[in-house]
Amino acid sequence: MKRLFLIAMCGALAACSGGDHEDLKQWMEESAKDMRGNIPKLPEVLPYQPVPYDVEALLDPFKPSKIEPESKSRQGGGKGGAFQPDFEARELRNSLLEKYPVESLKMIGYLNVNKQPLAVIQVEDKVKQVKVGDYIGLDFGMVTKITDKDVELRELIQDSAGDWSERKSSLFLQSKEGSKK
Repeated sequence: MKRLFLIAMCGALAACSGGDHEDLKQWMEESAKDMRGNIPKLPEVLPYQPVPYDVEALLDPFKPSKIEPESKSRQGGGKGGAFQPDFEARELRNSLLEKYPVESLKMIGYLNVNKQPLAVIQVEDKVKQVKVGDYIGLDFGMVTKITDKDVELRELIQDSAGDWSERKSSLFLQSKEGSKK
């Protein structure tokens, strides 16, 4: 019975597909009459012209002396610019606050002792007082001004060419208003 039904269905489908579908073919021809394919031409391919790569006069960005600070032996060689720091004086000072970046230091207080402003600086669990002229931070930051709201610094930074320049930055008083509940 199933075979008979299957044979009848195949026959019915074959009978339906036997037509030429003239009306469909005519509609397709009328619709495609005005259509034309328009493909833009490819751009002209120019021949390869090599460019000379002359780097003899440029600085080598991978030279270790351009990445690391200049050593003490090269300090007096006339290179480094007018703002070249004194590395030996830094070692003699051996200040705790010069061993941490400015970003990790917090100004937590302000004092005025004998008309001399002092800032209270915290790093990790240690607290130190600084005055104008003291050094803090890794970039030879010298305290230039202390107010009740911030500490202004003059830092010395080295660029990729090995020259030193000044940069001004500030360390702001950290308030504890956000922690009160």
